[in-house]
Amino acid sequence: MKDKTINADVLAAYNAGIEKGRLRSGIGLIEFARTMELLREFLPPAPAVLYDIGGGYGEYAWALAALGYQVHLFDLSATNIQHSASLAAEHAGIELAEATVCDARAIPRPSASADAILLFGPLYHIVEKAERLSALAECSRLLKEDGLLFCAAISPFATLLWAATAYGRNNQLLTEPAFQEMIRREVSDGQHCKPENSTYRGMGRSFFHSPHRLRQELREGGFADNDLRGILGCGWLVPNLDQVWLDPIAKAAILSSIRLVEKEENLLGLSTHLLAISHKAKAAATDIG
Repeated sequence: MKDKTINADVLAAYNAGIEKGRLRSGIGLIEFARTMELLREFLPPAPAVLYDIGGGYGEYAWALAALGYQVHLFDLSATNIQHSASLAAEHAGIELAEATVCDARAIPRPSASADAILLFGPLYHIVEKAERLSALAECSRLLKEDGLLFCAAISPFATLLWAATAYGRNNQLLTEPAFQEMIRREVSDGQHCKPENSTYRGMGRSFFHSPHRLRQELREGGFADNDLRGILGCGWLVPNLDQVWLDPIAKAAILSSIRLVEKEENLLGLSTHLLAISHKAKAAATDIG
């Protein structure tokens, strides 16, 4: 399977190791904590078989293996797969079922072999809709009847909101015409195209989903009961998050605030990351609002 819709700069960045440690600081702290809460709530009991597709270097894979799940880690980046072995030292006596380099649209495993699948990166790194649907169809093939898909997406407002909160402290991006044109397109059609004549140094070529687009693609890809959550909610707006997170009372309050609004339709776009919890469809697809 060709990686024709994976931007070369994006893959090169992952192969350079940028993913390692992302979930251990800043908004990654919230993303990991709240995602793990939802996984514990909705996953079938261990030792169910889980496929972590596009799972980076395996933070979620190792955490779930430690809970007794049989976790298979797949990622397109060879560096990410190599880095996954470094987490073994933090999980003494725990092993992954495997860690394999492959494309999300062609996982070399039998049909109906997984109880649940994590798809936490491919949908925003595959920029053509037809190819994203191929990745979802592959997940549907791999899942057992009524299996669960946990699918992550990035909001089309993410770059704009980040730039606004950082303006004057870390950047002046909002004053750049090229940056303004980039975020205008993101909000319009979800296409994130990094401009050449800008000081913006963020994510390379990607696709960002509105809640409506994400639900629609999940339905087209064979998934039903699509329950969307604003996984970061308003929590990512908290200043000095790394320091605040060390206070157990403050941490609990942030997570409580996120849970309070994470299903509010009018606030879903405020969360820079979205998480959909979906069942493999049997017949007509429905959504949970």
